[in-house]
Amino acid sequence: MADLYDRIEELAKEKGFRNMTQLCAHAGVPRATMTELKKGRSQGLSMTNAQKLATALGISLDAVYGQGDPRRVSDEDIKFALFGGDGPITDEMYEEVRRFAAYVKERERKKE
Repeated sequence: MADLYDRIEELAKEKGFRNMTQLCAHAGVPRATMTELKKGRSQGLSMTNAQKLATALGISLDAVYGQGDPRRVSDEDIKFALFGGDGPITDEMYEEVRRFAAYVKERERKKE
């Protein structure tokens, strides 16, 4: 599983994280999880931790595992990350979240 660790570490550097500790803190994934992965003492990541890392890196879950374009996050990945995969997410719910995100982004831009 060191290959998976190496891929995540490379993606983290590309996204501007200084190190894996910073990525883990940002993603909410225990650093020990990644240490176990790096040392080959782990069978892989839980779906929850893989999704957290994908979200923190702004990539799709498939891209974490080396499939697909790491620059593309699907709407389904975003919905899962935002709503935790609980029940149906309507287009209206998702659009409301997108509007709120745009509002926050604009508010932060104006602070600069």
